[in-house]
Amino acid sequence: MDRSGVIDRLAGELEQAAAQRDWELLGRAVRDLAPRLQRLATTCAWSDGERAALARLRGAHDGAAARVALAGSELQAQLAAMRDNKEGWMAYALAGEPETGNTQ
Repeated sequence: MDRSGVIDRLAGELEQAAAQRDWELLGRAVRDLAPRLQRLATTCAWSDGERAALARLRGAHDGAAARVALAGSELQAQLAAMRDNKEGWMAYALAGEPETGNTQ
């Protein structure tokens, strides 16, 4: 039984979810990865072709992890920019509010 196709599909799931920035789907794929590989490993020893597929899977996993790290850095930078501009946004918001008090 050649398991290379199954392993390549697992890699494809990781690559697609990461490319689409679908973090929920990527999280599920990563969580399911170990149990699925364990089930595959119980049938017989890995062939050379299957080992190559596992190496491709490892590369897909590493690539997905790098995309997650990059997205985290981007989000961190965006939050820092928001924090840095907080006073300006507050002043802008307050400038648009009507004054309290009776003007009659």
